[in-house]
Amino acid sequence: MFIPWRSSTLKFSSHVPCHRAFTTTTPRPLMATAGFTETQLTVRDAVKQVCAAFPPTYWRENDQLAQDPAEFHAALAKDGWLGIALPEDLGGAGLGVSEATIMMQTITESGAGMAGAQSIHANVYATQPLARFGTEAQLQETIPGIIKGETRICFGVTEPDAGLDTLSLSMVAKRTADGGYKVTGKKIWITCAQVAKKMVLLARTTPREEGRKASEGLSLFCIDLDRGHPGLEMRRIQKMGGRAVDANEVFFDEYPIPGDSLIGEEGKGFKVILHGMNAERCLLAGEALGLGYAALGKAAKYAKERVVFGRPIGMNQGVSHPLADAYMKLEAAKLATYHAARLYDASREDKSIRMDEVGVACNSAKYLAAEAAFTACERAVLAHGGMGYAVEYDVERWFRECLVPRIAPVSREMILNYVSEKVLELPRSY
Repeated sequence: MFIPWRSSTLKFSSHVPCHRAFTTTTPRPLMATAGFTETQLTVRDAVKQVCAAFPPTYWRENDQLAQDPAEFHAALAKDGWLGIALPEDLGGAGLGVSEATIMMQTITESGAGMAGAQSIHANVYATQPLARFGTEAQLQETIPGIIKGETRICFGVTEPDAGLDTLSLSMVAKRTADGGYKVTGKKIWITCAQVAKKMVLLARTTPREEGRKASEGLSLFCIDLDRGHPGLEMRRIQKMGGRAVDANEVFFDEYPIPGDSLIGEEGKGFKVILHGMNAERCLLAGEALGLGYAALGKAAKYAKERVVFGRPIGMNQGVSHPLADAYMKLEAAKLATYHAARLYDASREDKSIRMDEVGVACNSAKYLAAEAAFTACERAVLAHGGMGYAVEYDVERWFRECLVPRIAPVSREMILNYVSEKVLELPRSY
């Protein structure tokens, strides 16, 4: 398989330029790309080519029909993109979160929106704890299939009675005589559960009152989803945006899983998933940025073409100034996002980088990018006037989807709490 970003095999065709020359025919990209590495820009160019085969009409139809974008997932898998941040010896590219983030941004920015990103989101970040803490058998059984697109995966953490309070999870995984477990409980907002073959699942193996710390007693598993088993039930949630990708309630009732599905040590699952949380903040930030740039680009184009009272509406400062302000907010959030991603990647080797620094950077990036995307998407709808409400102009779809980065995987308010406590050293409020 040709991996376009590997330095040992970089062979650029005419449609994947290694250097960018000024021309009068190619429009200037909305996002400034100065400061990105050659590898990041190569990823961006190559992913953009894959996305070009899936125009807005594809995403509109899938959104309206609530239909999984299986063809898009398969196209990314074909070129090896699902393994961008996974080890090379398992078939991945062995790149970092910085490259994965620009890939996710490129997907949303192409017009695919959050639906396009969410169709592969778990494949990119939920596999990180598995790749780091999984046994050799688990890795060989799972990772190659994910990279090839043969195995879809979902992430089972959130519960209806716990929400963001992960340490209050009540799903139970009880040991059985044969060394396995039986899982009982409910998960909610599980993306792609309808199409996934496997789930990375967080469950309680020790009652909370028996643990020395609140973070102890939770264990992480990589399990098969046997939809024919009476102990497993899924219910799809009808939602506002990103309808092409399913979200679900998942019910387990004495559902059996083997002992070797445990990832890492029993009772240490919370520490294991923390490895993937900061990475996910970066990915969500990138996805939000792409959504914002897509909406802003569409609004600017419309403002140049739409003529009212004998002049383009973009000549009116009441239209142009809000869009210019939205652009600057996106650019600022972009700097925060890729600073956080670089810091995350560097922390793997540079032990002088503190984990709390990484956490603050990643949470801040996610917050700023989500807010910037919301501003851009809202103003894009308003710039279109009545047509902003029309499906064919896409901005209404992106506006519906831009709420996701503000809510998930952690709310704005919890990020503000985190920064208040960790940076400003203010008393904890929860």
